[in-house]
Amino acid sequence: QVQLVESGGGLVQAGGSLRLSCAASGNIFSINDMGWYRQAPGKQRELVAHIGSGGSTNYADSMKGRFTISRDNAKNTVFLQMNSLKPEDTAVYYCNAGITTGQFGVKTARYWGQGTQVTVSS
Repeated sequence: QVQLVESGGGLVQAGGSLRLSCAASGNIFSINDMGWYRQAPGKQRELVAHIGSGGSTNYADSMKGRFTISRDNAKNTVFLQMNSLKPEDTAVYYCNAGITTGQFGVKTARYWGQGTQVTVSS
């Protein structure tokens, strides 16, 4: 019913930038909060950044000042601009969203994208 599709990952040198996108599609009534998580090999998935329905944002401490989350409500898309990338940012990045579905907005659930690999070389 709902799909989240990430794009924009890849290989970049330390100090470089990448911009991730995540587009939601399907039987969407409304999208509430959206966020980005990441999971490095052997580690737990962690929050990177979050944006509320009204545009309020919060970031994990290690991403503050380097990453910027934004959203385009008209396109049901959330972005993550990542600057000054470090090798420790290497991970699979996942999009997550709280989405209300149905013609009358009767069901709300959380959805995950399939992930996009970000690799930062030193």
